Amino acid sequence: MSALKLAIVGGGSTYTPELIDGFARLRETLPIGELVLIDPAADRLELIAGLARRIFARQGHSATVTTAPDVAAGVQGADAVLLQLRVGGQAARNEDETWPLECGCVGQETTGAGGLAKALRTVPVVLDIAEQVRRANPAAWIVDFTNPVGIVTRALQTAGHRAVGLCNVAIGFQRKFAAHLGVDPGLVRLDHVGLNHLTWERGVTLLDAPGSADGREVLPELLAAHGEALAADLHLPLPVIRRLGVVPSYYLRYFYQHDLVVEELKEKGSRAAEVAAIEKQLLDLYADPTLDTKPDLLGKRGGAFYSEAAVQLIASLLGTGGGTAGGTSVQVVNTRNDGILPFLPDDAVIEVPAEVDADGVRPLPQRPVEPLYAGLIAAVTAYEHLALEAALKGGRDRVFDALLAHPLVGQLDLADRLTDRLIAHNRAHLGWA
Repeated sequence: MSALKLAIVGGGSTYTPELIDGFARLRETLPIGELVLIDPAADRLELIAGLARRIFARQGHSATVTTAPDVAAGVQGADAVLLQLRVGGQAARNEDETWPLECGCVGQETTGAGGLAKALRTVPVVLDIAEQVRRANPAAWIVDFTNPVGIVTRALQTAGHRAVGLCNVAIGFQRKFAAHLGVDPGLVRLDHVGLNHLTWERGVTLLDAPGSADGREVLPELLAAHGEALAADLHLPLPVIRRLGVVPSYYLRYFYQHDLVVEELKEKGSRAAEVAAIEKQLLDLYADPTLDTKPDLLGKRGGAFYSEAAVQLIASLLGTGGGTAGGTSVQVVNTRNDGILPFLPDDAVIEVPAEVDADGVRPLPQRPVEPLYAGLIAAVTAYEHLALEAALKGGRDRVFDALLAHPLVGQLDLADRLTDRLIAHNRAHLGWA
């Protein structure tokens, strides 16, 4: 297969060198000939592109790195397009993480009222980008990293785009469990189920060999031997995790300990302010013409192992290798439900292991989901449906409905106050407001 052309929308992000590092190291799995970084921020774009070229050169990678200020020009001929944009930047994120706290609600960029605000800003922009990709190359795959991944991916798939969503929670757990077990990550398979940022590890299989169908269940021994470390990472009580017998994602804390988290956030301040400070330091580092590796500081920016997950996913979709027999790999992705979780509508986007190859993405059958988790999954799926309606059609009533349906809101007066604040803080990004 000839070398591929990839495009990254949001290529001026300080996070991009994490992806570049993975592309450079794993070139045998994903042979890239040209990488296009697309971003309207010209100064940042050239800074990131320069570092990308130096990282490729250090790794002996022959790919060319080009830049484009607009999507239409940058995605021409691209085999895959990666979306990692942030509409409104860190300033909008800071607001998402601040004004919900005024109402006693979690301020977070992917869930609750802040997550809805991000969805409303993001979905119309992403759909416009996707239409430009379709006009440039209808066969191109769109890989969405942009949060909230579940809602954005649902918007893309509902509009008929070849799209799949990707998050680093699953690969993070895989690497963490592998480290505790002292084995290669390829030997760890997850029983991972739920929605984006609303998932549980219900089982962990230690495979006999990479890609094998055989192995043994090791989650109970992981919880017994390493429960304290896992609980500390998740900031959840160890007795609760051991009683449940599963490992929830970190984001379940917003549901399981909502009021405690609100108090912590009020005292600590927003993550956006912390990230903005890190980004400033990173841009100073990137400006150094001798820097040709991703700096250690980038690890504090978030998104660990995204590059490995992205390479595996894109390589399987484009048929360049990295899979099991027949070029098929099993990866945790965000994709259309289509009956896999029978208590959800077919067009819901779920996050589960799936077979991925050049023919597309096929979520694997799941054993019945326990009521304790299924109830929350169903409630948040209903919210996501209403959130997408609000993002596509606008209107105060639709925003209110989505907030009223959200398990972290769910009260008339609270939904009313949050609706007014959301619209006031996002009016510049809402064409209907």
